Amino acid sequence: MTEPTPPPRRPLATFLRATPGPAAAPEPAAGSAPEQAAHATEADEVGEAFSAQEPPTESMPAEPEPVSAPPSPPQEPSATAPSFTRAPVAAPRAPRWQWGLVGGLVALLVVQIMVADRANLAADAGSRPWVAGLCSVLRCSLPAWHEPTAFSMISRDVRPVPTQPGALQVQASFRNDARWAQAWPQLRLSLSDADGRVIGTGVFAPQDYLGPGGDTASVLEPGQSAQIAFRVREPAASTVAFTFEFL
Repeated sequence: MTEPTPPPRRPLATFLRATPGPAAAPEPAAGSAPEQAAHATEADEVGEAFSAQEPPTESMPAEPEPVSAPPSPPQEPSATAPSFTRAPVAAPRAPRWQWGLVGGLVALLVVQIMVADRANLAADAGSRPWVAGLCSVLRCSLPAWHEPTAFSMISRDVRPVPTQPGALQVQASFRNDARWAQAWPQLRLSLSDADGRVIGTGVFAPQDYLGPGGDTASVLEPGQSAQIAFRVREPAASTVAFTFEFL
């Protein structure tokens, strides 16, 4: 086989002396035309793929910063707004004479309660003075003060009656040391023997020790003293001692 003869080389001077003219078409690259066309088609497809995946970014204009508007003055809610959004309306003031009338009615009610319950209020040492003052104005009656411990025994004596065997004569004197007048108290008398055993006891009401002519409706004023005398039956002949107690 014979080797192909290479084309003759052009001298370098020929390129230097050549005048600029239209650009010569590039020599076809080695290889067949169908392969070049195939390579060109693949390159075009790759270029379209890159174009589809990475579109060219365009610079977006910067948005202007919002400018804050000056605060608007508060507006009153309209008449059609809900009731809880409207400002409360001040209630009209009641006339003074109405307040005076209410106070008078309250005072009258308190007075009526006090008068109706004056018996219980008068039994208390703290409330009795002003209840007594109220009744002195309204001319109402108060029950007498009841404080048995405020009675003080001044003298007492129990002796057999000579003309009546088995009878004892009782004499006593006592005083009201309370702050207010008291009704006549009930009196308890206890008899004991020589060993201190109680052999008899009895409770005597005012009509028992004052007698038929005694004024049991009267009262003992503060500091007032009284003397009483009455007879009792001796329960046993061995009575040697006695005690008094106010009820």
